[in-house]
Order: sequence, then C-alpha cells, then structure tokens
Amino acid sequence: MRARAAAFWALAMLMLLAAPAWADARVTLLMERLHLAEIVDIMRDEGLDYAQSLDEDMLAGQGGAFWNAQVTRIYDRARMMEMVREGLRNGLSPQQVDRALLFFDSDLGRRIVTLEVAARAAMVDEAVEEAARGTYLRLRNEHDPRLDPIDRFVAANDLLDRNVTGAMTSNMQFYRGIAEGGAIDMTEQEMLADVWEQEQAIRDDTEGWLYGYLLLAYEPLETGDIEEYVAFSQTATGRALNAALFAGFEAMYRDISYALGRAVALSAHSSDL
Repeated sequence: MRARAAAFWALAMLMLLAAPAWADARVTLLMERLHLAEIVDIMRDEGLDYAQSLDEDMLAGQGGAFWNAQVTRIYDRARMMEMVREGLRNGLSPQQVDRALLFFDSDLGRRIVTLEVAARAAMVDEAVEEAARGTYLRLRNEHDPRLDPIDRFVAANDLLDRNVTGAMTSNMQFYRGIAEGGAIDMTEQEMLADVWEQEQAIRDDTEGWLYGYLLLAYEPLETGDIEEYVAFSQTATGRALNAALFAGFEAMYRDISYALGRAVALSAHSSDL
C-alpha cells in the first residue's frame, strides 16, 4: 500500500512539474501560428532605422561605435521575443491558448495571419504606406461601406485607443530616459504636458497607418471572413489574446524607449568628453 501511495504521489509530482512546460510549449506554438518572430524581426529592423535617425537628429551623426553598441544591446531580438512571450504567458489561461490555436490553425486563421504579416512587411516601404494611407482617406471621405467591417474590427479590439496610448507611453519613457541620463532638465509634469500636446497628432497619424494597414492586409478577404474574425475577437479568448499581445508589445516598447532615451543622453555625454 505504501509503495502504491508513493508511486501515486511521484506521478502527481511529475504531472505538476510537466504542466508548466506543456503550457509554455503551447504558448510557443501559438507564437509560431501568429508568426510573431517575423513581426518582431520587422519591428527590430524599423527600430534600427529609427535609432539611426536619432543619431542624425539628436547626436549630429556623431554617435559612433558607442551609440551603435548601445542600439545593438537595446534591440536584442531574444529579449524582445521573451517580452512578447511573457505577455501571452501571463495573459492567457491554458484553455484560452488552446482556443486561440483552434482558430489560428483553421484555414481562415492561417490565411489571416499570412496576410497580416505580408502587409506589415509591405508597410515598411514608404511608398506602400503612403498609398495605403491614401486609400483609407479616400474611402473614409466617400463613406465607402468597405470600411464597415474594418471599423467593427478596430472597435472590437480597441485598436486605435490602445495604439495611441502605447505610443504616448513610449514617448514618455523616452523623455524619462533622456532626463534620467542627465541630457535634459524636465519635471515629470513637464514631460506629461509635452506628451499630451502630441496626443491629437499621434491619434491622426495612428489612425491613418492602422486603417491603411488593415485595408491592405484584408483586401483579399471576403466581408464574411472579416466578420468571422471580428466574432472571434469578441469572444473571451479573442479579448484575452488581444490584451495579452498588447501587454507584451507595450512592455517591449516601454523598455526600448526608455533605453533609447538613456542611450541618447549617455552618447551625448560621451561625445562631449
């Protein structure tokens, strides 16, 4: 009897130990289905380009090897991926991960992700982005019904407000990094006031980019396909997945923005020496 009980408890312990690893493997699978590695790679490339513009605009192009080393450390791909993974791990239950996989393993789910990633990569090209923004403005001005399902998708996922909030938070973190690095002398209230002055401009820019991107991505889909995606987004799993993705990416951008601000300050001090 004791041997049988010991075997039972040993099995129970093995199951408890295996559960986190199994759950993490499912999160990894979901990340693969969502092609998040490709998205992070695109964001990293955009970030490296942005860092180059910061060097030119704020350091007069004199950042040099010190700046480049800081930028390489900041845009560490493994760390960026881990922060996105952490958002999913903390924001989704194992059951929600399975339900999300069920949708994104479907033919429609796979097609949607493929289209989203392709559009995201295409929007890196300034000419493509400008054309996509122009398409959105034209459709909006003409009250084109093709925007209706896109509007519902944006509303279901709170995409506009979440992206605006994320951009403003990143700007605030950048200010904090520069200030704490000693390059500017601003109070927290002054930083907040400056960021809030940018709110409408950020909102307008974000709206144009977001709708242009979604129109480009979903143009090959039937209206019914988009409505099915909207329906998934409105489920508890869809809402949790959306929140988890935003949590991961926002944490990543907060970290990067603060680090970039610090790096600008340190590089400015370094060039002064």
